[in-house]
Amino acid sequence: MKHIYNAFIVAMLGLCLANVSLAGGDAAAGKNKVASCGACHGNDGNSLIPANPKLAGQGEKYLLKQLNDIQRGDREIALMVGQLDKLSEQDLADIAAFYAAQTQTKSAAQEQLVELGREMYRNGNHERGIASCMGCHGPAGAGNAPAGYPMIAGQHADYIAVQLRHFSVGTRTNDGEGKTMRGIAERMNENEIQAVASYVAGLRD
Repeated sequence: MKHIYNAFIVAMLGLCLANVSLAGGDAAAGKNKVASCGACHGNDGNSLIPANPKLAGQGEKYLLKQLNDIQRGDREIALMVGQLDKLSEQDLADIAAFYAAQTQTKSAAQEQLVELGREMYRNGNHERGIASCMGCHGPAGAGNAPAGYPMIAGQHADYIAVQLRHFSVGTRTNDGEGKTMRGIAERMNENEIQAVASYVAGLRD
């Protein structure tokens, strides 16, 4: 009986390890699956187009969530329609792993926006119910990879500003049931959006 029980435990452990392996992304495999992504996001995930996000160095968990959301239609991006339809969960995981393993190039902040951007990023505005950005994204904008909070340091300011506007009017809704980003962005005015977007572009994680 003991031998049968031990064999059962070994078999179950093998299944668990197999599932863990499948759940994780393979960056090397992902390199062969991103050819069509390069036109918008750059061959190494460093987009040269300010309207398109840099994916290089982004947290793997966050990237995979976004890919899943886009594939399911929970996050609508016109240029991404149909791009992920034929990809498996493992394909998406491999792509996320590849981009997470790349090194992000840095951007710069506009000097005239730094003061307001820094204030909003670090302290928010308590009177208007705007939480600080660094509570989730960290003092240097590095995010929180295990929690799935994205790195925003060095991201294109244009892209950040557009996403804040989308959150503010509810055209982007994949920030979870807590509506954290929507709740913050809807209280921000355009000057604050531009200032925060510029400030984080100049951060170094």
